Amino acid sequence: MPVATVRGVDINYEVSGERGPWVALQPGGRRNLAGVKSLGEKLTEAGCRVLVYDRRNCGASGVSFEGGNSENEIWAEDLRALLSQLDALPAYIGGSSSGCRLALLMALRHPANVRGLLLWRVTGGAYAAQRLVENYYTNFINAAQQGGMEAVCRTEHFAEVIASNPANRARLTAFDPQRFIGIMEEWRRAFNEGAQHPVIGLSPSELRSLTMPACIIPGNDRVHPRGPGQAAHRLMPNSEYHEVLTEDRPDLDVALEEWSAKGGSWRPSSSISCGEPSAAAELQWRRMWDHSPASRSWNSPASGPGRCARCCSPIWARPCCASTAQSRAGSGFSASCATTSCCAAAEPWRST
Repeated sequence: MPVATVRGVDINYEVSGERGPWVALQPGGRRNLAGVKSLGEKLTEAGCRVLVYDRRNCGASGVSFEGGNSENEIWAEDLRALLSQLDALPAYIGGSSSGCRLALLMALRHPANVRGLLLWRVTGGAYAAQRLVENYYTNFINAAQQGGMEAVCRTEHFAEVIASNPANRARLTAFDPQRFIGIMEEWRRAFNEGAQHPVIGLSPSELRSLTMPACIIPGNDRVHPRGPGQAAHRLMPNSEYHEVLTEDRPDLDVALEEWSAKGGSWRPSSSISCGEPSAAAELQWRRMWDHSPASRSWNSPASGPGRCARCCSPIWARPCCASTAQSRAGSGFSASCATTSCCAAAEPWRST
């Protein structure tokens, strides 16, 4: 598997596909690239070149805690540098949960490098903030305070990182425990500063400033409730909203198995149907739409798209309604759009 030295850190990565637009994917939490590999394979089948990789301190990549004021900031700069090495900019950036925050931050810091965003399982809310700050930072601070870097090595996450790349053990044990604690406290502070926003990590004004196309797919569990995805859709001016899993799971912190099962259900097709499209299908459709003549009137006041009363998406932004868009007249659309299966529960279309 290829390894690139990115900002002084060895990054483990894979590229699939030989032509087409570049797409970079990252999973949630601190999971390794296997978490998005199957989705990457489907995007490759759809004609994309796809980068999947282990972020620093994850999977088989190297361990390093220097290089920025927050973990997501470091990850975003690493991704940009890796894509630059691969001559892959600008690219579509996709991510789940923490990978979603990374994608948003890269788009905020380097908008010219981001062609579009695929965001699923968006994180927000008090419960998510409390749980994640404990898992990402406080647990490691406590371990280092109680047993130094040897105790950090024994934590579940870093034990997996060492198993994937044994050289990481020497890197971890050589790190000064007090310096490690200070960095974790700084990363925790940075995380908490953005935790009160509807979408953790970015303020409403920052989300409004992201004008690139975005496909938003909300989560359905306690850490990834629907609200943050809906908030992101309302705030991001060129976003679409699609529900893949329609059953809420308030009994689960993370409904990861359901998402993993859904990710394997998509098959390439010349037409993308309505219902419950997978993330891969959504991005394929987004790519096709970006290059269609109709995209030139995306936010044009003159053409004034009708919007779904359920999800507020522009009518021609929904793959199931693409054919109906051809029948639009003036600023309105056929009322029959409300009867398509993706919006069966919606009120009649309304103009905005």
